[in-house]
Amino acid sequence: MIARSSKTWGYQTNYGSFGQFSIVQEHQCLPKAPSLSWEEAAASTLCGTTAYRMMFGWAPHDTKKGDVVLVWGGSGGVGSMAIQLAKAVGAIPVAVVSDDERGEFCIKLGAKGYINRNEFSHWGTPPHWTDEAGQKAWTAGARAFGAKIWEIVGEKKDPAIVIEHPGEATVPTSIFVCEPGGMVVICAGTTGYSAVVDLRYHWTRQKRFQGSHGTNDEQAIAFNKMLTSGAIHPALGEVLGFDEIPHAHQRMHEGDLALGNTAILIGAASKGLGKK
Repeated sequence: MIARSSKTWGYQTNYGSFGQFSIVQEHQCLPKAPSLSWEEAAASTLCGTTAYRMMFGWAPHDTKKGDVVLVWGGSGGVGSMAIQLAKAVGAIPVAVVSDDERGEFCIKLGAKGYINRNEFSHWGTPPHWTDEAGQKAWTAGARAFGAKIWEIVGEKKDPAIVIEHPGEATVPTSIFVCEPGGMVVICAGTTGYSAVVDLRYHWTRQKRFQGSHGTNDEQAIAFNKMLTSGAIHPALGEVLGFDEIPHAHQRMHEGDLALGNTAILIGAASKGLGKK
């Protein structure tokens, strides 16, 4: 996974994955659960395996029973899988969303509660550490956000694991609220790639900031077993036709996709095929 020669199919080796026919390596193919349609199996696999690696691939920071897991974008693809994975091992998932509808969706998936990020305004690059007034205001916002986590959990317990993907706008807060010795694990940068972190909270409290990309065979197989057993729900929010791909990408850019995962029918004539 960290070799320079390693490349992700559909991401680095070709122009996407929306093809009627594709050539893949044998180890990249996984058995589909008979109870799932093709679109249900497909939609949950990419995000699900990514979330699985983030949560169980970075020992000793494996997600464990009783851990508080903060999930950014809880109603999205990675978020909807991370919530369920946390719940499945007895952890306490707390979702961050942009409105109450998305929050209620996360609770149905197993989240202990949710935080509406629009109730806070400290996002983005913190003021320079020499700006005492600015630092004080930013820290107050970050502390209030952390207090909201405590309120949901029911005790003053910080997240052991933070599932990050917004990046630039949220990483400073993620590092701040993560428990001492905990891990912030990131798989993307949907709000930008230049994150500024107050290193004092990073080194003095010995927190881990871990990059995570894709998945390996072992992790993909483990997630697929959970999916096929019914322990994980596909959280498929919408199924679109091939000719709707450009519109789907535009809606993704605007943050207007359906809750959960979205799938595109490529060769299938209709929805729901593949179930037995």
